Amino acid sequence: MSVVPISSNNLTAAEVSWFAPLCSDDYQYLGVPEGTLRSSWENTSAVVKRADELGFRNILCPSSYQVGQDTLSFVAGNAPLTTNINMLAAVRCGEMQPIMLARTLATLDHMLRGRLTVNIISSDFPGQKEDSNFRYQRSREVAQILKQAWSQDEINFKGEVYQFEGLTTDPVKPYQINGGPLLYFGGYSPAALELCGEHCDVYLMWPEKKEDLAERMKAVHQCAQKYNRVLDYGLRVHMIVRDTEQEAREFARMLVSKLDDEKGKLIRERAQDSTSLGVAHQANNRALADLEGYVEPHLWTGVGRARSGCGAALVGNADQVLSAIEEYKAMGIRSFIFSGYPHLQECEHFGKLVLPHLDTCSLPQVHGRVPAKTPATPLGVGERR
Repeated sequence: MSVVPISSNNLTAAEVSWFAPLCSDDYQYLGVPEGTLRSSWENTSAVVKRADELGFRNILCPSSYQVGQDTLSFVAGNAPLTTNINMLAAVRCGEMQPIMLARTLATLDHMLRGRLTVNIISSDFPGQKEDSNFRYQRSREVAQILKQAWSQDEINFKGEVYQFEGLTTDPVKPYQINGGPLLYFGGYSPAALELCGEHCDVYLMWPEKKEDLAERMKAVHQCAQKYNRVLDYGLRVHMIVRDTEQEAREFARMLVSKLDDEKGKLIRERAQDSTSLGVAHQANNRALADLEGYVEPHLWTGVGRARSGCGAALVGNADQVLSAIEEYKAMGIRSFIFSGYPHLQECEHFGKLVLPHLDTCSLPQVHGRVPAKTPATPLGVGERR
C-alpha cells in the first residue's frame, strides 16, 4: 500500500491520544444512559487526569450543541489538574467572533503552558442550515484570522464572511511562539479537503478499510501540494482490548446487547453532523460488515449503531491491536485518538496492555512544512511539549 509524504516523516513514534466524553457519550451498555457515567465535570475530568497519568500524549475534548459540557471551559478547568498531556479543544467555526476566539485560545495555551491543540469544526448551528461551501469558507477565514492574530501585531483581513482593518493583537499571542497551536481537521467533501490542505496541520479520519483511508490520504496530500504544504494524518477509532481476543469480542457483543435500534437512531440523529458525508461513510462501513459487524478482521462497526461520528472499534488482544496500529503507522498515520466504553475503564485497559509498548510523542510544530532532521531536541520556552 503506497504511503503519502507526511510532515513527521522522520518520526518513528506516534501521538497516542484518548477521548474525553463531554457530550453524554459514555456507557456500560451502548445507548443505555447510566447516572454514574453521565457527562459531569467530576466524571469527565477524571478521565483526563487518568489519561495524563498513564502517559497519553493528547486528549480530544469534543463539542456538541445538544448535550454535554462546554469545551473551552472544560479545557481551562483541566489546565492546572494535568501535567504532560496536550488537550485537543474542538472549536466550531462561527460560534465565537474569530478575534475573540484567537484571544481565548491564546489564553488557554498559556494556561496549559503550550499544551493546547485545536480541532477545527465546520458545522451548522441549531436552528439554521447553511450551504456547505459557505461553512467551509467561514472556517477557512477563521483559520486565517487565527494565524494573523497569533503571528502579527495587527489584523487586516478582507474575506467573504469577515472583514477587519487595523486591529491590534496585543496581547493575543499564544504560549507556542512558532505559529500557535496545531490545527487538526476532519472532513470529506472537496471543500473540506481544500481547507485542510491550505490551512490545517493534521488531517483526521474516521475508521474505514485501510485501502479507503489510503485513498483519502492521497486526496488530501494532492490538495496540500497545491499550497506547497505537507500534512500529518490522524485516525480517530474506538478501542476494545483485552488479554485475549475472545474476551474482547465478548465485550463487544455485551456492549450492544441492550441497544434498541430506534434509540440508537435517535442518538445518531441528534448530532449536528448527522447528515454529513463522513457519517454516510461510517454507515457504509456497517452495510459492508459481516454478520458480527466486522468490516476488517479486527475493525468492528457495532459502535456506529448508536453514534453519529466515529463508528468503529479495534477489537482484539494487545498483540492484535498493536499490529493494527503499526499497520496504520506504516501508511503514514502519526496521530491516533482512541476511546472506549466506559471511557475510564477502557483507558486503563489500553493504558496498561498496549500503551507501554508504543513509542509515543507529541506532533512537532511544523505547520505543513517538512520538519528539521532532528526532532528530538530539548524544548525551549514557548515551544510545543
